[in-house]
Amino acid sequence: MQIQATQIHATNLALSAGRGPVYGPLTFHIEHPLSVLRGDPGSGRTSLLLTLAGRMKHDAGSLTVGGHKLPRSLRTVQKLSAIAGFTGIDELEESVTVAATLRERLAWISPWWAIVRTPNDAEVARLCANVFGEEPIPPATTVIWDLSETQKFLLRITVALLNKPRLLFVDDIEQLRSTESRAVVWGRLAHISGGRTAVVVSASSLDEQLWAELDMAPHIIDLSTAEDAAGPVADEDAAEEDTAEEPVAAEETDEEVAEPAEPRHELIMESL
Repeated sequence: MQIQATQIHATNLALSAGRGPVYGPLTFHIEHPLSVLRGDPGSGRTSLLLTLAGRMKHDAGSLTVGGHKLPRSLRTVQKLSAIAGFTGIDELEESVTVAATLRERLAWISPWWAIVRTPNDAEVARLCANVFGEEPIPPATTVIWDLSETQKFLLRITVALLNKPRLLFVDDIEQLRSTESRAVVWGRLAHISGGRTAVVVSASSLDEQLWAELDMAPHIIDLSTAEDAAGPVADEDAAEEDTAEEPVAAEETDEEVAEPAEPRHELIMESL
């Protein structure tokens, strides 16, 4: 049931910016609980993940996520997905506490009338348990800058999963510099994907030795072989030059969005 609800089908999917192609055309299918999108630096894998998550619009080809056609069903896909590990999007505020970080997200996803209290140590432990596993869960009053690299990344994943998404997109696993940190995070992502949330991770290389040690076998989509046409790929920064900060408004139903004005590569920040 999980796989059926999180199927991703892309056909000739592409995005261009002022300096040329950002990614694609790409054709691939994702029907596994844990998948890796492997692409070289500059291959557009970050923008591709944002497109799959309904946070960025493609300008060519077709894309269906969980049975919902994009960009028509942007809002629906945003609600069933979450993102973590994206530079400049879900980074943690270094000067605040773990409790304040969790409370801010809980308040964002709660009804406007709900009273959201700052979680104590016990509540922080409960919220973080599924993601952290055997990793030490920091006390509620711990300031973010005092967390380890591993703890920071796991907390970002925890925050992303608070709204119980069916899909989690994790960007740039190599930002975890140490092999030990990546091993922990890979293990926790495998655990998460064994539940109700499918996971898609972007990477520039494959941690095959770590996967073997962890007895895991993610599904691999290599962007170099998924391309239907060769051509230069622009730096992903090109896709952000004219990023729109406001979400595209729906005109008729929650499932419909207006045709966007140029450029098409706007980042939709309504829901992370």
